[in-house]
Amino acid sequence: MPESDQPTPAPVELPIQFRIQPMAYFGVFMMMVTAVILAGASLTYLGWTLVLPVLGGYWMYRIRTVVTVNGLRAVGTVRTREIPWDQLSGLSFPRWGAVRAVTTDSSRVRLPAIAFRDLPLLSAASAGRIPDPYAARSTD
Repeated sequence: MPESDQPTPAPVELPIQFRIQPMAYFGVFMMMVTAVILAGASLTYLGWTLVLPVLGGYWMYRIRTVVTVNGLRAVGTVRTREIPWDQLSGLSFPRWGAVRAVTTDSSRVRLPAIAFRDLPLLSAASAGRIPDPYAARSTD
């Protein structure tokens, strides 16, 4: 297929945030139900378990990956890492674990809430700096 025949990705309005799927908050709800049962059994000794679902929900709300015009922003539990486009070498997909951005100095930065299924949108948001493997497969 000639280069001119390849479809161009639709323009994407930046910044785009990649977050944990909303269905995951069901786990926080179930943790809260379990914590209420445990705390009801002995508030004195198990009351601290009521804090765990709140911390889990906050953590799930906080972590995200943001694609901006300038690069990627990985917002983790306690810190935020900025990766400019010119320092991004590629992506790494470990067998078990989160997607990692590989920088030009070979360091790896965890990208929260990014999965392989997000690559077409990530590719469009990066203006092609990150290749879309689904589009590459369709041209074969």
